[in-house]
Amino acid sequence: MEKLDIENKLAAARTRLILDKPFLGALVLRLPLVMADPDWCTTTATDARKFYYNPEYIEQLTLSETQFTLAHEALHCALSHFARREHRIKHRWDIACDYAINPLLMKDGLDAPPGSLFERSYDGMTAEEIYPYIEDNENEETLDQHLYDKPDNQQRSQDHSQEPPPPPPEQKDDEESGASPQQQPDENTQGAPQPPPLSHDEQDNLSVQWQQRLAGAAQQAMQAGKLSGDMARLVDFLIQPQLPWRMLLARYMTALARDDYSYTRPSTRRGDPAIFPSLRSSQVDVAIVIDTSGSISESEMKEFITEIDAIKGQMRARILLHACDAEMDENGPWMFEPWEEFSLPADIKGGGGTNFRPVFEWAETLDRAPDLLIYFTDAEGRFPDAAPYYPVIWLVKGKQPVPWGQRIQLN
Repeated sequence: MEKLDIENKLAAARTRLILDKPFLGALVLRLPLVMADPDWCTTTATDARKFYYNPEYIEQLTLSETQFTLAHEALHCALSHFARREHRIKHRWDIACDYAINPLLMKDGLDAPPGSLFERSYDGMTAEEIYPYIEDNENEETLDQHLYDKPDNQQRSQDHSQEPPPPPPEQKDDEESGASPQQQPDENTQGAPQPPPLSHDEQDNLSVQWQQRLAGAAQQAMQAGKLSGDMARLVDFLIQPQLPWRMLLARYMTALARDDYSYTRPSTRRGDPAIFPSLRSSQVDVAIVIDTSGSISESEMKEFITEIDAIKGQMRARILLHACDAEMDENGPWMFEPWEEFSLPADIKGGGGTNFRPVFEWAETLDRAPDLLIYFTDAEGRFPDAAPYYPVIWLVKGKQPVPWGQRIQLN
């Protein structure tokens, strides 16, 4: 297939995306198409600025597979995968990102090229949630190349060396520069050379740009009535203002620790329906429940417990810890006074299904209702029909909604 035919195939795939899937099409339009040197680019690649391709690879794809490939690279950029790796191993992170993206595109009706990474159990999970399940297997590779990150063998200290590498030439947005999105390398070369990884400042700037593009693309698609439910939930999850979960959790817990009159309804076991105001000290009683159904790893439990212990140190909080999968843990509950270290009990059990109802039935049996109940879970289970009369915080790993209470995103 001639070079012009390859360009026409890419243009046709992009046009089809714009017409049929305007959300993805609008994102793809933001990536100029650049033919790459086949010595380094065997399939496709992105550096969060451009879409690089090997013409021989594009020639082998169907039109739908070409659409998938274009949208795949655009979603890497729109989801800011180039700025979210942090301390994680690059190889494992790249694989997790592909596992997060591919199910979205397949559910949206696009055909994945042969060799694309797919695992049904990862459907609906973010790259951060998938990453712990990825083993660093050298035989497992992404189909494309993610060029925005430094390889792991390049130490991060290089970013702060005395003579940093010169930054790449300044790039202007296509709309501002008036350049055609179909930018090709010089005719005297086989293809574009491999671009350098992004600097930290470039990652930050591009992350803001792509979030704005993501919001704009979603708005266009919604106006056209062509934004799928999965894509809409993804966009809502990414563009909503977010604070670190630790900060939000600390805010809710410390807000309770003050001398004030309380109208908290006592337990129904006391039999008195009247509610009388009582002056409460700054000590608060917090019930904490951990979902032990199997979706929460032990390392995540320990991280959560450590954070609660740190917050508890800033306030007088008595912690009543319990665990539940489909039933309450027979070894619980565990009581921690304000002066005691909050730690994960060695005899905590779980691994079954998920049912949230036993927890709130158990809370009804307490002599005093908790000032706050915190539930650490993936929110995939059976909820009670009605909210209790005390505040509930759901610390959620994943993207499942909750019917009531305050939801805090763990990631």
